[in-house]
Amino acid sequence: MRIIRVLSVFGLLAAVSACGDTLEEQAIIGGGAGAVTALALDGNPLVGAVVGAAGNVVYCEYGPGKC
Repeated sequence: MRIIRVLSVFGLLAAVSACGDTLEEQAIIGGGAGAVTALALDGNPLVGAVVGAAGNVVYCEYGPGKC
């Protein structure tokens, strides 16, 4: 059962992964992905949103050619 949950999380992240054009869009997209991932893994969605937002902003700002 756990493997199904993990695979669905990876599929969800692949589906919603995007950088966004502005800093605000990057934070919103990353925060949404982080919150959903945290919920899928029975974690804290607020912490997931913060980590996801920060991670997406850093990734997009410092590696813009990858987005």
